[in-house]
Amino acid sequence: MALVEVKNISFKYPNGYLAVDDVSFSIEAGENIAIVGQNGAGKTTTVKMLNGLTRPCSGDVLINGESTKKYTTAQMARRVGYVFQNPDDQIFNATVYKEIEYGLKKMKVPEEERERRIKDAAELTGMDKYLEENPYDLPLSIRKFVTIASVIASDCDVMIFDEPTAGQDLDGLERLSQLNRILTGRGKAIVTITHDMEFVADNYNRVIVMCQKKVLADGKTEEVFFEKEIMDRAMLKQPAVVRIATKLGMTKHTLDVKELAQYIRENI
Repeated sequence: MALVEVKNISFKYPNGYLAVDDVSFSIEAGENIAIVGQNGAGKTTTVKMLNGLTRPCSGDVLINGESTKKYTTAQMARRVGYVFQNPDDQIFNATVYKEIEYGLKKMKVPEEERERRIKDAAELTGMDKYLEENPYDLPLSIRKFVTIASVIASDCDVMIFDEPTAGQDLDGLERLSQLNRILTGRGKAIVTITHDMEFVADNYNRVIVMCQKKVLADGKTEEVFFEKEIMDRAMLKQPAVVRIATKLGMTKHTLDVKELAQYIRENI
């Protein structure tokens, strides 16, 4: 049984606008997937249905075999953590420490365990040196890691990151890559929404492409990204490594820059 099962979910806003149309997929524990697509494709609305922030108008979402319909949004937040695209939509405490601690206190986590989780989350995200700082005194890129630390501390089975790469420098991107590896190594399912195809190519084995409220493709990242028709239809730009490999006539589908470089040395 998959950790997450999304079964034919659709969502329509009260004004009649259809945001998600009959979407299905599953996610295993320890899996790291990216969901990509243009604005309006239905990505964010879809993932918000994983933790009850939005409820499907039809279909169902199962977490460990149980329907999210059985639980309140607050209850689901203990199982599926969500990091918003804009950290200012989440942060409201006076220090980074209190921000990370807040959810743990609400869950009544014992003090010793609470301290252990805060220390772990802060170190993983690089927030350990900012714990006594006011989050709003920190740059936006750092504030994003404050909200990520809060979700890591909650120890959810599923963690959703909405556009975490936006505004990040190379150090921030590397930290995100490292977090993905560590968290999936702990058996967490990581779902990332991003417009950064280069980051997806470097960090995800599986990608879901959404287009016009539906899943257009779901598969191995290298296979999906080499399907130009799919990428064009979704109005997404193929990563540079894919464009170069295609231009040079490389038949093997690879996202590995070193492998591409070796092909160039041997054949060009």
